[in-house]
Amino acid sequence: MSEHIYKHLELTGSSATSIEDAVTRAIAKASETVRNIHWFQVVETRGNVNNGKITFWQVTIKAGFTLED
Repeated sequence: MSEHIYKHLELTGSSATSIEDAVTRAIAKASETVRNIHWFQVVETRGNVNNGKITFWQVTIKAGFTLED
Protein backbone atom coordinates (compact mmCIF):
# COMPACT_ATOMS: atom_id res chain seq x y z
CA MET A 1 0.00 0.00 0.00
CA SER A 2 1.39 3.38 -0.91
CA GLU A 3 1.63 6.11 1.68
CA HIS A 4 -0.92 8.90 1.34
CA ILE A 5 -1.68 12.09 3.17
CA TYR A 6 -5.41 12.70 3.46
CA LYS A 7 -7.37 15.87 4.04
CA HIS A 8 -11.01 15.72 5.00
CA LEU A 9 -13.95 18.01 4.62
CA GLU A 10 -17.39 17.99 6.20
CA LEU A 11 -20.47 17.92 4.00
CA THR A 12 -24.22 17.70 4.63
CA GLY A 13 -26.39 16.15 1.95
CA SER A 14 -30.17 16.03 1.92
CA SER A 15 -32.73 13.86 0.17
CA ALA A 16 -36.45 13.22 0.25
CA THR A 17 -35.71 9.61 -0.74
CA SER A 18 -33.18 8.02 1.65
CA ILE A 19 -30.08 8.31 3.80
CA GLU A 20 -28.04 6.67 1.05
CA ASP A 21 -29.28 9.18 -1.51
CA ALA A 22 -28.33 12.08 0.78
CA VAL A 23 -24.77 10.71 1.06
CA THR A 24 -24.55 10.06 -2.69
CA ARG A 25 -25.72 13.59 -3.50
CA ALA A 26 -23.17 15.17 -1.12
CA ILE A 27 -20.27 13.16 -2.58
CA ALA A 28 -21.38 13.76 -6.17
CA LYS A 29 -21.56 17.53 -5.63
CA ALA A 30 -18.19 17.66 -3.86
CA SER A 31 -16.62 15.57 -6.65
CA GLU A 32 -17.39 18.37 -9.10
CA THR A 33 -14.65 20.50 -7.51
CA VAL A 34 -12.61 18.16 -5.27
CA ARG A 35 -10.38 15.48 -6.81
CA ASN A 36 -9.29 12.16 -5.33
CA ILE A 37 -12.12 11.55 -2.82
CA HIS A 38 -11.46 8.04 -1.46
CA TRP A 39 -13.57 7.55 1.67
CA PHE A 40 -16.41 8.92 3.74
CA GLN A 41 -17.69 8.55 7.28
CA VAL A 42 -21.24 9.30 8.40
CA VAL A 43 -21.04 11.51 11.49
CA GLU A 44 -24.68 12.58 11.93
CA THR A 45 -28.09 11.65 10.58
CA ARG A 46 -31.16 13.85 10.93
CA GLY A 47 -34.58 14.01 9.38
CA ASN A 48 -37.67 16.13 9.10
CA VAL A 49 -41.09 14.79 10.10
CA ASN A 50 -44.37 16.30 8.92
CA ASN A 51 -47.73 14.85 9.99
CA GLY A 52 -46.04 11.72 11.31
CA LYS A 53 -44.16 11.00 8.08
CA ILE A 54 -40.51 11.50 7.16
CA THR A 55 -40.30 14.28 4.58
CA PHE A 56 -36.53 14.39 4.08
CA TRP A 57 -33.19 13.16 5.39
CA GLN A 58 -30.04 15.13 6.18
CA VAL A 59 -26.75 13.29 6.56
CA THR A 60 -23.48 14.92 7.62
CA ILE A 61 -20.36 13.12 6.44
CA LYS A 62 -16.62 13.58 6.53
CA ALA A 63 -15.09 12.87 3.12
CA GLY A 64 -11.38 12.17 2.75
CA PHE A 65 -9.27 12.91 -0.29
CA THR A 66 -5.58 12.49 -1.05
CA LEU A 67 -3.33 15.51 -1.47
CA GLU A 68 -1.48 15.74 -4.73
CA ASP A 69 2.30 15.75 -4.89
